[in-house]
Amino acid sequence: MEPSREVLTWPLFGEATRGLATAITADGYRPDLVVAIARGGLAVAGSLAYALGVKNCTCINVEFYRGVDERLDVPVVLPPYLDPADLRDATVLVADDVADTGVTLDLVRGICADQVREVRTAVLYHKPRSVVTPDYAWRRTDRWIDFPWSSFPGVPD
Repeated sequence: MEPSREVLTWPLFGEATRGLATAITADGYRPDLVVAIARGGLAVAGSLAYALGVKNCTCINVEFYRGVDERLDVPVVLPPYLDPADLRDATVLVADDVADTGVTLDLVRGICADQVREVRTAVLYHKPRSVVTPDYAWRRTDRWIDFPWSSFPGVPD
């Protein structure tokens, strides 16, 4: 029997990112820059940037997952690389789809931390086993999540 899954639809994604943006604003946090953790955090970061009125966005590409519950031993930052000097003195929001183990979020937060004025994290889902507690999370779950951007196989050639 397949374990229960959390299913995020596109309409629910819109509600989720709006809820995150509302929580960030209510907290008084005003980022100068949104950093997406690619690939899962790209849609999240873009939506948050629009909702928060932040025009300055960038991304960092980190590979960690190979499939459902299948990971590399450690996350690997892939080129092109984010230049930490570009973050100097910024107030940064790091966005991703999920803090599962939290290892990727912790890595990116650490890359930013020495360069920026302040860094906070926002995710759609926070799993209890994560080594990082995100500053902002829309939901908490211990189930596998089907995201609308990764639930279907790639389009064949």
